[in-house]
Amino acid sequence: MHKWYVVQVMSSHEKKVKKAIEEFLQTKGLADDIVEILIPTENVSEVKRGQQKISEKRMWPGYLLIRMNLNDESWAYVKDTPGVIDFLGGEKPTPLTEKEVNDIMKELEDRQKGVVQKHKVEVGDRVKITDGVFVNFIGTVTEVNHEKGRLSVMVSIFGRDTRVDDLEFWQVEQSTAENAG
Repeated sequence: MHKWYVVQVMSSHEKKVKKAIEEFLQTKGLADDIVEILIPTENVSEVKRGQQKISEKRMWPGYLLIRMNLNDESWAYVKDTPGVIDFLGGEKPTPLTEKEVNDIMKELEDRQKGVVQKHKVEVGDRVKITDGVFVNFIGTVTEVNHEKGRLSVMVSIFGRDTRVDDLEFWQVEQSTAENAG
């Protein structure tokens, strides 16, 4: 019976490990035992040099999901693959429950449909300007344009509110301080 297992792998080696496992399934006669390998990902949008770029980001760095019939041979094959650290559950790998699998698959489907913004800045957030003429000023975000990767911030200069327009996301960071400048 094929069940889903979580396998811990070396971080940023997920694709290499997946490829390595898939490569020899036929020759080892394990194609019927190991039927699916998933790297949970989502699409992330960010603006670099004025261009919107959408990239695939791993949701759980360092983990793969494998649907397999766990027996001594398939377990040893996966465990001995270069880059694999271990199954979750160690010596007694624990399969995911049907509810966990359904929840994970639904979340994956939802995340694959949309695009997540890399910079989670919203109107009303307090930010510190880290670059440009107003460096170290803290203000409130008044406008966000994710498509262009730009935002506007209201800062207080000599007691007067001044709007700083056309800042890029990388030019600000989240702030918890009350006021500076």
